[in-house]
Amino acid sequence: MPKEEVNIVRPYGGVLINLIAEDDEKRVLKELAADLDSVTLSDRLMCDLEMLAVGAFSPLKGFMGKADYQKVLQEMRLDNGLLFPIPITFPVHERFTIGDKIALRDSYGNLMAIMTVEEIYEWNRDEYLAGVLGSTDESHMLWKEVQEWGPYNIAGKLQVLEPSANKDFINLRLTPAQVRQRISELGNENVVAFQTRNPLHRAHEELTKRAVEKIGGTLLLHPVVGMTKPGDVDHITRVHCYSVLVDNYYDGYDLVFSLLPLAMRMAGPREALWHAIIRRNYGANHFIVGRDHAGPGKNSSDVPFYEPYEAQNLAKRYENELGIKVMTFNEMMYLPAQNRFVEVHEIPRGKDGVSLSGTQVREEYLAKGRPLPEWFTRPEVASILGSRYEPHVKQGFCLWFTGLSGAGKSTIAQAVDIALHELGRRTTILDGDIVRNNLSKGLGFSREDRETNVMRVGFVASQVVYHNGVAICALISPHKSSRDHVRDLFDKGKFIEIYLSTPPEVCESRDPKGYYAKVRRGSMKNFTGVDDVYEPPVNPEIIVDTSKITINECVQSILKELKRRGYI
Repeated sequence: MPKEEVNIVRPYGGVLINLIAEDDEKRVLKELAADLDSVTLSDRLMCDLEMLAVGAFSPLKGFMGKADYQKVLQEMRLDNGLLFPIPITFPVHERFTIGDKIALRDSYGNLMAIMTVEEIYEWNRDEYLAGVLGSTDESHMLWKEVQEWGPYNIAGKLQVLEPSANKDFINLRLTPAQVRQRISELGNENVVAFQTRNPLHRAHEELTKRAVEKIGGTLLLHPVVGMTKPGDVDHITRVHCYSVLVDNYYDGYDLVFSLLPLAMRMAGPREALWHAIIRRNYGANHFIVGRDHAGPGKNSSDVPFYEPYEAQNLAKRYENELGIKVMTFNEMMYLPAQNRFVEVHEIPRGKDGVSLSGTQVREEYLAKGRPLPEWFTRPEVASILGSRYEPHVKQGFCLWFTGLSGAGKSTIAQAVDIALHELGRRTTILDGDIVRNNLSKGLGFSREDRETNVMRVGFVASQVVYHNGVAICALISPHKSSRDHVRDLFDKGKFIEIYLSTPPEVCESRDPKGYYAKVRRGSMKNFTGVDDVYEPPVNPEIIVDTSKITINECVQSILKELKRRGYI
């Protein structure tokens, strides 16, 4: 059959689109880029650009234009009719002009690609969320991110100089062409791909081995190391876990181990189809779809976004068109009496199977410093997770004090600082006045400058917390939007907002810096709580009113909450 016909019959895994420029072209593009407007790529766009550049998103040749975008949202197909369930778009705030050339750079300013704008179109956030996720529920991890995307999508020719800015695990970051070459060298006709964003435990190990034995071929162990679900174990730790398993527990199995720089959408059924297309491009002809594949958890009504086997059913429906066989498994359970794992429907009558959820692993074992049981995970994996995942009493967190001037923020923050020092915690205080004299010197009190000040403090605090320190921040931070932005810099549970609800009249009666008096005399304007807005927190973790309780009582209420969370 002619090559062209093969690509029509099997569009996925056929010719892989490669957008990476040749060396001579790169030199010309670098010179050109010096005179171009630049756009800094978000983490998600960095992942999408790399996947496009190496052919992982074939048959796409770039970010989607309007016709493809709308067809994908409505029908899960490109405008030419090919199945593709997730829109790959480039949202921007700027209104560019057709024909513009734009330098695409990473957060460090490195030139990644040049785009020639060929199409510009507006898009609707709710339409996007409803199409991709089947929901506009605000509890989905993607909802808040989408609100920050620009109102225009741009599309056009991509000339990629550097497909990736990642410098870790270079030998494991294989392109589709490289993976296909390794598969070819093993010589097996059948290849089954396994998608994961979590560490592999013994249930996953059993599942993958069953799949390989069933097809009599090669396993493509293909974990996602781009953007996953907030709170997931970091990819560095996970790759070390995968590596010890590959080295020690897959003897006798043909295996290709490669990392996937994908930015997940946690879109359940649609994402399962998308993952299958991607793995077809990497050379697999079988793909494992597990229970609740790419599920984001529960919505704001405490109901799962997707049914447990909804993704499996959708993937099965399209497997002939995809050219990839979908392999489905139910939840794997451990039978203690028989020392083996089985699917839940295989449990003999009268026997009980046991398992641990991801939440249990994190909260009941890792967070408390307890070793994971050997039936659940290999000792090497348990050791890596135990050494990389500090128990809560050693993890960092941020205390963010907000309230009017005179509410007691600095006073309570300093008292909490002393108490935490006595308990052996290392702390860093970022007080509003100190910050204004150092980190934010030169900023005024316009809304824009206030938000810049808050974001600067939040960024510094996030770095302190990342290194397991305690950041104590005390500043008015009057706007809810900027406080919410700061919260997003932290892993779930590590940002604790403390609202000092002391009444305005009490704050003014204290007037420790004489600001209220200046406002009343007319010598100061735009003062928060008098002639400028203060937006109280809606759902702060802690509320204290220093007009009703003593400093010590305030401190004890905060320490009580920290103890409940396991931080002290």
